[in-house]
This record gives sequence, C-alpha cells and structure tokens, in this order.
Amino acid sequence: MDAVFRALADETRRTLLDRLRAEGGQTLSDLCVRLAMTRQAVSKHLAILEDANLVATVKRGREKLHYLNPVPIHEIADRWIGKFERGRLDALADLKKALEEK
Repeated sequence: MDAVFRALADETRRTLLDRLRAEGGQTLSDLCVRLAMTRQAVSKHLAILEDANLVATVKRGREKLHYLNPVPIHEIADRWIGKFERGRLDALADLKKALEEK
C-alpha cells in the first residue's frame, strides 16, 4: 500500500490516472498530449503507476495500451475512508464544493 500512496502523491500521476479513468486503452503518445513534459518523463510516471498496480497494460502489436486499475484505490477507500462515517464526509465534501463555487 505504500507504493500506492507514493504514486498518488504526485500531481502528474494523478492527472494520468484521471485521463485513464476517462478513457482507457491509451498509448504513451496519447497520454503525452496536453502534458508539458517529455515522453521519457511520462514513461517514468507510468512505470511508477504500474509498479503500484494502479495501471495495467496490454500489448497490441507495437503499441502498449494503458488502463486504470481501480482496485488499489478501492482498497485504500475501504481501509482508511471506510472507518469514518461516509454520510458526514459526503456532507462536508458537498459543503466545501458549494463554498468554493461561490
């Protein structure tokens, strides 16, 4: 679980996970679009996500497709967030969102 927390600590890796959640099966080239960094840097971030089991890959010919693996995030939610009352947390999150929108 430490590897998952380390992987999630970086904003770029969270952005990559968000993009894979929105659309799975993206190549390295697809993921590099709209990121102000080199292919090598994105590749290193993806390797960290793969090591943490947050990203699964499938080879298709010469391409490597990346998919979000939500299981480790779900396990964190069950272990850490599940201990708290979800209703109160949801209410606080809604209040925070409403205040930020004002």
